[in-house]
Amino acid sequence: MQFENYKISLLEANQSELFFNLIDTNRVRLEDFFAGTVSKTKTLEATIDYCNEITQKIEDRSYLPYMITNLETNEIIGLIDVKNIDWNVPKAELGAFIDKVHESKGVITKASALVVDHLIETYHFKKLLCRANSRNLGSIGVILKNGFELEGTIRNDYKTTKGEIVDLNYYGRVF
Repeated sequence: MQFENYKISLLEANQSELFFNLIDTNRVRLEDFFAGTVSKTKTLEATIDYCNEITQKIEDRSYLPYMITNLETNEIIGLIDVKNIDWNVPKAELGAFIDKVHESKGVITKASALVVDHLIETYHFKKLLCRANSRNLGSIGVILKNGFELEGTIRNDYKTTKGEIVDLNYYGRVF
């Protein structure tokens, strides 16, 4: 998938260093809501191991991490991950972030729209879900612009890395 100067593709094991750089540059702002990814990418060596694990999960169709690459710089600037996949329905949860330098430019919104279309066409998902803290207005904006609707708020649903237990808004889109 491609738009403007960006390419969207599944993470490949040989992108470990680029993936590490993306996480490391954004570590502080990601640690609360991408805690698993942040904890498994503390060093380049750990990131290489994690990317090898991810490669197996992609093969198993249990996790699909789509990288957003800037074609001008060849840097990975964002991630849209498809997780908590339930093939019985089929449904999945989307999570996304973009490098702080590329925020507020519409890149993550456009990339998310392409990934959603790809997931529907390729995997025939019947429902996609997004969760966001009610204070994360940027993520909520991306979610709403991509046609997701608020389904409800789950109280005390998530524990951040700092130990705060927060409510999460659940947004869904049915196909």
